Amino acid sequence: MGGTIGTSKRLDRLADRLAVLAARGARAAAGFVSQPEPRSIGLLTRGRQLVLGNVLLAGHLVEVPGGSIWDIEAPDAAFAAEAQGVGWLDDLAALGTREAKARAQAWTWDWITRFGGGKGPGWTPDLTGRRIIRWVHHATFLLNGRDPSDSAAFYRSLSRQSTYLARRWRSAAEGLPRFEALTGLVYAATSLIGMEALTGPAAEALAAACAADIDAEGGILTRNPEELLEILTLLTWSASAMSEASLTVPSEVQAAIARIAPALRALRHANGELARFHGGGKGAEGRLDQALAAAAVRSGAIPAITMGYARLHGGRTTVIVDASSPPGGRAAETGHASTCAFELTSGRRPVVVNCGSGLSFGPMWRLAARATECHSVLAMDRVSSSRLYPTGEALEHRATVVAMRMTTGSEGTDLYLAHDGWLKTHGLTASRSLTLSHDGRRLSGVEALTALKAEARKRFEDVMTATEMAAGRFAVRFHLHPDVDAALDLGGAAVSLVLRSGEIWIFRHTGSADLALEPSAYLEKGQLHPRPSLQIVLRGEARGFETRIGWTLAKAKDTPLAIRDLEGEEPEDPLPD
Repeated sequence: MGGTIGTSKRLDRLADRLAVLAARGARAAAGFVSQPEPRSIGLLTRGRQLVLGNVLLAGHLVEVPGGSIWDIEAPDAAFAAEAQGVGWLDDLAALGTREAKARAQAWTWDWITRFGGGKGPGWTPDLTGRRIIRWVHHATFLLNGRDPSDSAAFYRSLSRQSTYLARRWRSAAEGLPRFEALTGLVYAATSLIGMEALTGPAAEALAAACAADIDAEGGILTRNPEELLEILTLLTWSASAMSEASLTVPSEVQAAIARIAPALRALRHANGELARFHGGGKGAEGRLDQALAAAAVRSGAIPAITMGYARLHGGRTTVIVDASSPPGGRAAETGHASTCAFELTSGRRPVVVNCGSGLSFGPMWRLAARATECHSVLAMDRVSSSRLYPTGEALEHRATVVAMRMTTGSEGTDLYLAHDGWLKTHGLTASRSLTLSHDGRRLSGVEALTALKAEARKRFEDVMTATEMAAGRFAVRFHLHPDVDAALDLGGAAVSLVLRSGEIWIFRHTGSADLALEPSAYLEKGQLHPRPSLQIVLRGEARGFETRIGWTLAKAKDTPLAIRDLEGEEPEDPLPD
């Protein structure tokens, strides 16, 4: 399998090089049809740091006080990809000072000199699309004050990249990479004088991708909520570009936008942030609201189940649960073993979370973050519910949800889930029952491990005998957001959680398990290091054919029904001034 993948990648690189060579003869665009509008918005703090020479990409901080970003020896492929995608241009444009403009221009024309002929790791369809989008968005910022020869080089490079993209967009992986490539192609076709011939093929290709990659519920194969947000953003940008060029937006594109918007609303917590599952983060500040506003899709009833996630809502509380199997195909290389895990947010405050994506914290964190233990769910001792190939990073065994029920009763909303993640290894079916009260003040749960059939019971007995009963150890974990102050209470029988809003939640449990408060880590994009946090852990052992543990997470009785949580928080600056 590894040899086949390696051969495929080599053939892709060869095809990219040939497409670049063919694109060298592209006729240079004569300019822009109209003055582009900068739709991608960066961060002011990041722009300041870039001007100071502090480059933070893919979790690596590198200093380039007076040099070029292209002088940096990339620590890994992720760093190189982020540099070549020129997302840093958004941050420099957001700052907008003379120094920021000078750095943006210097790095852009340095890229043209070093890589414009087709060299370097940036000549892939998705990175080329990403780069074209930023160059078009910030063209006025980049071209301001440049002499005619520089402008000519800029347009010549844009034309070459666009011609390459027209030849190679089909090789982009389905999902976000393909939409990045096609949005770049749409931008080139609609904004550059002389590229009009690309308009029809670009629109048709984007329409086909919408029909193929966005399912009937507005979901995508990776089941990554943040990736879905990025796709919606790209589609709204493409639709706006076509509309501004007096072109008809394909009905498939409009329909995809209409499907995705309610799906994202269902994946959004009460504080407006996305649930963090399968490699996705909470979303860039303001990006979700911006995308939903641009989609202009009226908000209706929020679906209870979307893209494999169940959403429970009561009062000021939201609970979002991974209620499906991890993704397969290409997405199995980034999927997490998070079946039945949940996140809980109260008002503006995240309470129970998953550790998040370790992509920007190095290979060890990347793998560790995908394990069941890094999610708020039950895990057998050192055995995830879905497991990796021994020689790779794709999920070989993926847990299957074998039962799911969601009902609304007099007490609240009930969700029951069961999966077979440990059926082959232990003979056990894991189930989780959750009930969120109508007022959102109480979430109760029951965790169960059951050997259901004779064959499963035989397997359970065999593995317990072979391991001298050690295989039955498990832990139910509830990872807490770093802003939650937690302490053991009532002589170790409960855990009190104090939120910055002033709310107090109490965690209790029933059944044979040991309660502990242990260190955890919160993995957040844009930070240099994981943020230290805590986790509530219930440890127990499955000794018989059925083991059950109950627990409750409820607001303290003296917590007001409503808390005015209006105090703003200063965003953390991950870099030193």
